Formats: sequence, structure tokens, C-alpha cells
Amino acid sequence: MTDRPIADPNRPTADHSRRTSALVAATGLLSMAIPAPLAQFGVFANLIVPTDTAATTGNIAASIGLFGAAVAAFAVVAILDVAVAWGLYVLLRPVSGRAALVVAWLRVVYAVAFAYALRNLVDVAQRVNGAPPASLSSDQLHAQVGQSVTAFHHGWDLALLVFGLHLVGLGVLLYRSVDFPRFLGVLVALAGIGYLADALGRSFVPGYALTISTFTFVGEALLIAWLFRLAIKGARAPESARTVAETPAAASKAVAS
Repeated sequence: MTDRPIADPNRPTADHSRRTSALVAATGLLSMAIPAPLAQFGVFANLIVPTDTAATTGNIAASIGLFGAAVAAFAVVAILDVAVAWGLYVLLRPVSGRAALVVAWLRVVYAVAFAYALRNLVDVAQRVNGAPPASLSSDQLHAQVGQSVTAFHHGWDLALLVFGLHLVGLGVLLYRSVDFPRFLGVLVALAGIGYLADALGRSFVPGYALTISTFTFVGEALLIAWLFRLAIKGARAPESARTVAETPAAASKAVAS
């Protein structure tokens, strides 16, 4: 007769907490997956002309409401990133509490750096919206708008370096976790490498025009789906770990019981 393990009275509470954190992370990621591309590619890409500050100023002045809405959408994304960082930390701390905390803080630092860069676009909106119609053709205003837009892009690239490191670390934790398939960890790490390559390329390579991250984002999309799966089905016991469960000793013990 084999002894049955004593049930952990805290297990239901822990499982509920992990389901909640998975739901928070999944909902946060899904909520930013729609407005962020719309703001970037649907608004900023059409209004901002990199080589023509006069055209950029005129475009923003003609669509100031749309421009302001895109800036607000980016601000919401930065806030959601903090919530996602918490959810991922709770899910992955059984793998390594210290590593999960570092990865979570990297995402928080990214959100803060991104929000700080975003203030440059707020400055653009205020300058253009407050300018008299006659001054919209002013060279001084054009120069100020150009400087603020450039500062935003430089600040965002710096933030994306941190975000890339976050995704690489996140991919390693996902790879080691029993709650996620290993291929997902690899894909998320590749997404991080894509962000790192693009940010470094734009910062240090003259004329860099590649967008590697548009081809390596698959892991981020699959992560959303898997987090919703965990929120519905629940995660495995927090004390289980892939590195332990796969050892021969653990396997023989499971057979003996």
C-alpha cells in the first residue's frame, strides 16, 4: 500500500492566483495588440514624414484629434505593460523567482522609458494645436516638431533595447516552465532578438531600413493564446519544474508509486 500525499490546503488558492495572473497577462497583451499597430501604422506612419518637417506639421495640424488619440493609445499600452509584467512574474516565479523578477522589472523599465519618450509627441500635439494658423508655416515650428519627433524615435529605440532583453529572458523562462511548450520559449526569445537587432540597427547603422521584428513577432501572438489557455485550464502545481520532472529518478519514483 502506498502512502497518498497530503493535499496542500493552499493549492486551490495558488491555482486561482495563477489563473488570474494568466488572464491579466493575456488580456493586457491582447488589449495592446490592436491599438498599438493602429496608432503606429495607421496614424503615425501616415502623418509623420521623416524627411519633411513642414509636411509633418501640416499633417498633424489637419488631423490633430487623430494624432492625440494615437498618443493616448500608446500611453494606455505603456500602462498595460506594467500589468502584463505582474501577471508574467506570478506565472513564472516557480521556475526562478529571481529571474522572473528581473524579467518583470525589465518590462516595467521599458514601459517607463517608452512613456518618457512619448512625452515628445505630447509636446508636438501641444505646439501644433496651440499655434495660430499663420505660424503653421513657420520654419521655427517645423524645426521644433522635427526635433521632438526625432527625440521620440530615439527614446523608443532605447526602450525597445530593454524590451528585447525582456523577451529574451522571458523566452528562457518559458522554455524552462512546465506550463509552456518549449517551442514557444524559443519563438519569444527570437522575437526579443528581432527587437534588439532593429533597435541597434536604427541607432548605429546609417540608412538601416530592415524591420526584423515584423517577421519574429509570432511568439508574442502565440503567447497570448497560451496564456488564455492557462487561464481557462489552470497551470500545473507551482512546485513542479521541467528540470526535475524529466530526471530518471523522478520518472522511476512515479512508476513505483
